[in-house]
Amino acid sequence: MPNLYPPETIADGVKSSIGWNTWPIIRDLVDDVFTVTEDEIKHATQLVWERMKLLIEPTAGVGVAAVLSQHFQTVSPEVKNICIVLSGGNVDLTSVTWVKQAERPASYQSVSV
Repeated sequence: MPNLYPPETIADGVKSSIGWNTWPIIRDLVDDVFTVTEDEIKHATQLVWERMKLLIEPTAGVGVAAVLSQHFQTVSPEVKNICIVLSGGNVDLTSVTWVKQAERPASYQSVSV
């Protein structure tokens, strides 16, 4: 399925399209979708860099941003198994011009990793 309106984002991995074989699985098995802002992606990525000392790419920061979001705080406590894939093979440090350009969300101030 072609992505007719790819997002403008630092998270290159989410600019791609969903495959024809993947869409039915998502449609049938995914219960909820979380959206995050560019600032949340940036700060989640930086949080992992600074606190965990892992060099992840911004696409990996999307999952971290989602679990740190206010929306995720409303998820039922029965949801206990969360997996976030942290990848970093596509990080080009010369292109990381967005570091420290956005205000850190309040929900990130007291995060311990």
